[in-house]
Amino acid sequence: MSGSGTRSAVSGLLPTDTTEDVRERGAGVAREVAVLPVGSFEQHGAYLPLATDTLVACAVAERIAAAHPVHLLPPVTISCSHEHAAWPGTVSISAVTLHAVVRDIAASLRHSGVDTLVLVNGHGGNYVLGNVVQESVGTGTRMALFPAMEDWEAALERAGVETSLLTDMHAGEIETSILLHTHPELVRPGYETSDFVADDRRHLLTLGMAGYTESGVIGRPSKASAEKGKELLAGLTEAFGAYFSLATAKTLPTASDAAPAKGTSGA
Repeated sequence: MSGSGTRSAVSGLLPTDTTEDVRERGAGVAREVAVLPVGSFEQHGAYLPLATDTLVACAVAERIAAAHPVHLLPPVTISCSHEHAAWPGTVSISAVTLHAVVRDIAASLRHSGVDTLVLVNGHGGNYVLGNVVQESVGTGTRMALFPAMEDWEAALERAGVETSLLTDMHAGEIETSILLHTHPELVRPGYETSDFVADDRRHLLTLGMAGYTESGVIGRPSKASAEKGKELLAGLTEAFGAYFSLATAKTLPTASDAAPAKGTSGA
């Protein structure tokens, strides 16, 4: 037997729609919306798999697709993880490449009549996704990036997560909870004793993660639970409702839509 160590593969990450499923779903909505999970392949300490961010993005996207008539796309599994390069197993592509991949996917969808694309991002280092969405304004392709920080904050409160977003940066309470709920068989022992806090990370982009942690962990995974993971996903799924309404609106709202009528107070 070649190779060494424990190897496992996760099934169920790829959508199983046929072309007729897509045709039927598109016939029932005013605007067709595609959802693209974007993950990464990077270290997550000694107890979570390299594919953690992809698993999280897929878990969110799958629940969105179960709640709304959207086209669920297969995930982007390798992205911008350069800050994790000091750890074995991490693989990255450039921001330019990720930008081009997403733009190409959006263009291909547009050719088939889908002009709205929501990016479900599972990796905080994919800063370029915000630029892609920003650049789509006024082009005829409607794009959104989900979840926003506000969506995470609301989901954390709902789930009773004790660690803040600042402290829970990587392989902490949030990610470990979601995997304990969705893929408990992939969570290895050790998360219970791997807490590490480094809230001041102002030089992260210069030093990478290795400048702040030896284990690769920044957060409090010991506080994770499957129940918190379940509630986190439920909260994010609920938050997506506003994105779906915006994505399927015939016209996008403007500042004048929110302005009070003349003679009335905005307070």
